[in-house]
Amino acid sequence: MSLKRVYFIGAGGIGMAALERYFLSQGITVAGYDRTPSDLTAELIREGVTISYTDSVAEAVPEEFRTPSPDTLVVYTPAVPHDSEVMTFFREGGFNLVKRSAALGHITNTSKAICFSGTHGKTTTSAMAAHILHSSPVGCNAFLGGILRRYNSNLMLSATSPYTVAEADEYDRSFHQLRPYIAVVTATDPDHLDIYGTEEAYLESFAHFTELIRPDGALLVHIGLKLVPRPPKGVRTYTYSRTEGDFHATNIRRAEGRITFDFVYPGGSVSDIDLGVPVDINIDNAIAAMAACSLTGEVTPADLAQGIATYPGVERRFQMHLRQNRPGGKVVIDDYAHHPDELRSSIASVRALYPGRHLTVVFQPHLFTRTRDFYREFAAALSQADSVILIDIYPAREEPIPGITSEIILNEVTTADKMLISKENFVNTLKKRNFDILLTAGAGDLSFLVPELCREVDPESCI
Repeated sequence: MSLKRVYFIGAGGIGMAALERYFLSQGITVAGYDRTPSDLTAELIREGVTISYTDSVAEAVPEEFRTPSPDTLVVYTPAVPHDSEVMTFFREGGFNLVKRSAALGHITNTSKAICFSGTHGKTTTSAMAAHILHSSPVGCNAFLGGILRRYNSNLMLSATSPYTVAEADEYDRSFHQLRPYIAVVTATDPDHLDIYGTEEAYLESFAHFTELIRPDGALLVHIGLKLVPRPPKGVRTYTYSRTEGDFHATNIRRAEGRITFDFVYPGGSVSDIDLGVPVDINIDNAIAAMAACSLTGEVTPADLAQGIATYPGVERRFQMHLRQNRPGGKVVIDDYAHHPDELRSSIASVRALYPGRHLTVVFQPHLFTRTRDFYREFAAALSQADSVILIDIYPAREEPIPGITSEIILNEVTTADKMLISKENFVNTLKKRNFDILLTAGAGDLSFLVPELCREVDPESCI
């Protein structure tokens, strides 16, 4: 693909941004459209991307992008409405129009791709693996689903490494565009049933993903999944989990806010792995990341230990925003948890870090369909908190569904102290509550208000 211009429809998405930055680094002209401005789109504009927020061809599409050409590519995300004016122009105008996943597929198919898939865990595991490789002499290119702290980016570039780390997204079967060298499956709990319809179809999609692995590659699957993989002949297959499998942890220790363990791999072990982000779920995530990196055959045990110890974490993934430095001081943590299993793990992790403390959870459901399908499971997870506050559903790409609101979750929550508020009242409501430990959760836009709340509560203790 010899390109001079790439246009992005849905340019403000985190995954799209990585591709935009990659093509910019290749000297290619990049432009795009998105519905709403954000800090990320502002950064992209400063870096050289032309972005419009108006769904009008006259305003959103630069002249040089208006004629079909073999050296012009148009990339879109499935979240963009089918009847978008910009989308319609490119779709009906004879342009080379592909999904984001196909553009990523082209990049990963020309390298040794390490692809992390799963209902949950793929963003953290891919970020951990990218950091391990980037911190070692091996290096990597990486397209991540979140902003890696300290890097302040979701993209890593290397002019010499043969490896590309990518998050393999199952939404809309996007990961079927990839051809992994090493494929990881972290979880297969049903999700996106608006796309798949049934759990069986969801599992079949993951099974097909395993068929796409290169014959000289490897497959790593978390123990206990319902998935029946179908890797091609020649693919090495391994299992992992926290306590068993080809790759696992032993001698797990928790003390003074730290988690350490020994990493066991086929033929050996690495002692005293120190989790850079010390929450329980990251034990599993670290094992997956270290296992994938070790399967390259180029990363040393010392590189693995150093990478995990210095892993800075991903924005919105169990991110500490406020910590008062005194006994019993207030703590505010924000997490991207938007599936019932993720929410349950997030709450359990906070409980393990702060045993005996009063936990308030504020949850913003993401998508009407997901709320409809899992409202009882969300309620069961939230019922493990001492106080529960529900925010209105964040719709993202969806139209409202009659009868589906955050209230159907609230009605099932068994915690006595529970309430429903609007997002607009979040800061004012919480600053008046004498909360102890606060966890905000969800994949919507509530997280953008968390720093404001922390400044209102105690600006000196904000992180």
